[in-house]
Amino acid sequence: MTVRIGVLALQGDVREHRQALEAVGANTAVVRTVADLAAVDGIVVPGGESTTMSRLLGVFDLFDPLRDALADGLPAYGSCAGMIMLASEVLDTRPDARCLGAIDMTVRRNAFGRQVDSFETDLEVAGIDGDPVRAVFIRAPWVERVGPGVQVLARVPDGAGESAGTVVAVQQGVTMATSFHPEVTGDLRIHRRFVDVVRGA
Repeated sequence: MTVRIGVLALQGDVREHRQALEAVGANTAVVRTVADLAAVDGIVVPGGESTTMSRLLGVFDLFDPLRDALADGLPAYGSCAGMIMLASEVLDTRPDARCLGAIDMTVRRNAFGRQVDSFETDLEVAGIDGDPVRAVFIRAPWVERVGPGVQVLARVPDGAGESAGTVVAVQQGVTMATSFHPEVTGDLRIHRRFVDVVRGA
């Protein structure tokens, strides 16, 4: 079954996510309006800058429609800033920033540090077979609390310093989020998992 997945196209890695989704068999579209949102079976909230994304969702009159669509069961996947946007609580953000509350979790913005602290590591991700997933962290958040309905998919491995054991990938129902950017590595398995979630929904 072919599904149509939108990528929120206000800021961030829109092209890279579309390419990855299309490579695993989905049709894609950009989402900038309520009409765009109504025409998709699932949505990706890409990396970028979460406070800017929050503001632009308001400017484009998309914040409430997107939040309502997620509450009504629209499947979603968020990477990096997208994880922040999908959270129910965000630490270390601006007072006027809003989040969509699609996953019952508390996320700390820029938890791993600034741009110069970006890094890569291999992760074991639940439900992803084969070799570990090469994860790229760029000014990434991490998850400090998950609710009882949230499945932890991956943690930073031991030996990674202070961040070892930190939660960096989660799923709640039809909503997934990662701290890292699978769209930049060429490893399509995270996107394939999300497409399967959308098909199942």
